Amino acid sequence: MEQDILVGTLVQVNEKTESYLRQIIPYGFESFAFTFGHNVAAKRDPVELADKIMPILEEAHVKVGAISIFGNPLKDDEKAEQIRKDLNRLVECAHLFKTDVVTGFTGRVPGVPVPDSIPRFKEVWTPIVEKAGALGVKVGFENCPMGGTWGSGDFNIAFNPSAWELMFEAIPLPNIGLEWEPCHQMTQLIDPIPQIRQWGKRFIHIHGKDATIRRDLLAKYGFMSPEKFVWHRTPGFGDSNWKDIFTELRMVGFKGAIDIEGWHDPVYRGELEMTGQVYGLNYLKDCRGGKLIPNPA
Repeated sequence: MEQDILVGTLVQVNEKTESYLRQIIPYGFESFAFTFGHNVAAKRDPVELADKIMPILEEAHVKVGAISIFGNPLKDDEKAEQIRKDLNRLVECAHLFKTDVVTGFTGRVPGVPVPDSIPRFKEVWTPIVEKAGALGVKVGFENCPMGGTWGSGDFNIAFNPSAWELMFEAIPLPNIGLEWEPCHQMTQLIDPIPQIRQWGKRFIHIHGKDATIRRDLLAKYGFMSPEKFVWHRTPGFGDSNWKDIFTELRMVGFKGAIDIEGWHDPVYRGELEMTGQVYGLNYLKDCRGGKLIPNPA
């Protein structure tokens, strides 16, 4: 029997990926999301990577939750052109990783409001999403603001529900959705639970990252203050009730992977990074309902 929602972690693609996997698989990760950063070619060839890592994963019965690249394909320069080529490459190679999920940023026309990026978003992403659909692949956009606002930004428009409405209207295809995490909504002071009820059927992959909101600082100084009022957290150390998140995800029919996005927690980092990630792994498994118990025949 296999869990309906797997729990794993993000893995950076580099020359040490195989060694990293062998070291962390014994802790009980059920899936991995592999990120190629901002440039696939600068990391490793996807075909070569799949050839090396898939035997390791299959021996351990671990799945690939997603393969990802995070850059801005909406610009009109050589770097953006390479990102577009890389996205097509990952779509073509997804089956080698035995996954049907490719994720990343939407991109953004720099310095303009979100709606002004929609025509370029449609132009760039429609052929990629259509190609993905023909190959049985789903495309998910991470909901990270990347420092942007509604009025201006450099990387990503998929950070707010109002943008999602524009995106899915521009490209009304069934294999396009979100790589969602509660953290990026909480930093905007959005309650993630009602959002799952409305948008959960669009969730293709989930980043396991939480947030801690210091509401005392927010009440005293406001969100324009130099005092920081919110931190990204590893699940189990933030404000979210992940039992509720699992409940809502199951109620909307989500089946896929929640892969922890580490390297952000202000406390469980450095020498405590894997301590925090393994705690988060076991915490999420517990919130999922614990060990899968078969029903009596």
